[in-house]
Amino acid sequence: MQTFDVIIVGGGMVGAALALALDRVGLKTALIDQQSLQPSTLAANAPWHRRVSALTEASVNLFKYLGAWESMVAQRVCPYTHMVVWDGEGTGEVAFDAQSVPYSQLGFIVENEVIRNGLLQQLAATNVHSFGDQAHLEYSLSLTSEGGEVTLANGDVLNAPLLVASDGAESALRRLSGIASNQKDYKHHAIVTTVETELGHQHSARQAFLETGPLAFLPLQGQHYCSIVWSLTPGAADRVEALNDGAFCLALERAFEGRAGKILHTDHRLRFPLRQRHARQYHRRGVVLVGDSAHTIHPLAGQGANLGFMDAAVLAEELARALRRGDDFFAPHILDRYQRRRKAHNTAMMLAMVGFQNLFAADNPGIRWARNTGLRLTNRLPLLKELFVQQAMGDTQMFLR
Repeated sequence: MQTFDVIIVGGGMVGAALALALDRVGLKTALIDQQSLQPSTLAANAPWHRRVSALTEASVNLFKYLGAWESMVAQRVCPYTHMVVWDGEGTGEVAFDAQSVPYSQLGFIVENEVIRNGLLQQLAATNVHSFGDQAHLEYSLSLTSEGGEVTLANGDVLNAPLLVASDGAESALRRLSGIASNQKDYKHHAIVTTVETELGHQHSARQAFLETGPLAFLPLQGQHYCSIVWSLTPGAADRVEALNDGAFCLALERAFEGRAGKILHTDHRLRFPLRQRHARQYHRRGVVLVGDSAHTIHPLAGQGANLGFMDAAVLAEELARALRRGDDFFAPHILDRYQRRRKAHNTAMMLAMVGFQNLFAADNPGIRWARNTGLRLTNRLPLLKELFVQQAMGDTQMFLR
């Protein structure tokens, strides 16, 4: 048996970021994943990965604090300095610009694989014990302060007083710990891919709210490439998924009102259902949840990954605070502090996403008039737009104090 302070189950973006943060705190940490935890080098002409994240300034500051941001920049990142949102069923439109905040950009669009690679590269230089390629995991949770055990595929047993579930929306560790979650079907499916466009994106993130759901074009490195996230009702998604590449490009071009010019090429498309999930509690029986294991939200605001990174930052901060006081970092009252700080914030973001979805899905003429008027009014109020941008960027000073 190998003993650790913390065992993190799930070596995706959030799990890897937490492992780095806990190593800085001085906790003996194990990171386990079904996939390899060996970093890879992204070739300059490597194909685009379909899943991307819109990183806020707060998330970027976390990566800088962890020493991983430079390796991400060396691979492939794209800053965006402008953002436009409009009602595809009306005339309302609002635009945001980096000039309204003291930063040179509003955020960065980065492929998830680039983020994970950057974190894994940094992990290779730490004391974190990585256990990758674990296709089979068994858990044994204790009801005492002795914590839990994880049995690896080769029979090795890892033990720690605190286990972290970072193993995704269908978290096996969350279920085993007995933590229930509330679920809501958004009744949308997302189609994501990378497209080549006739017109350059000019480092602008653009989103149209259509009758069938929101459609986002997110800029990638190179002026003529965008990652698209097209949220559609299941029936509409069936029809779009059945199109050949040429017909899909034409349908996408029309849905986006030709704002990107002709859609010249599309990569292979990925489709998945959108569901809201939220754990009723963030810790139980020596297991604490972070990222998608704790919550998933609609991608219309691009905040899902950022919420997970802030989970990791706050959990590491609370464990470090307990260590400085000589307290048991795994004690329930310490994990309660993490839960109070993150659950309220995540709940507020979920409610906002539901509100946006309901507002733009409403077909009532009065509501449609009100939302278009609201968008136009907001676009004429610089101070209000600046407030929205500052809120979206997160706590940018969290890792500097």
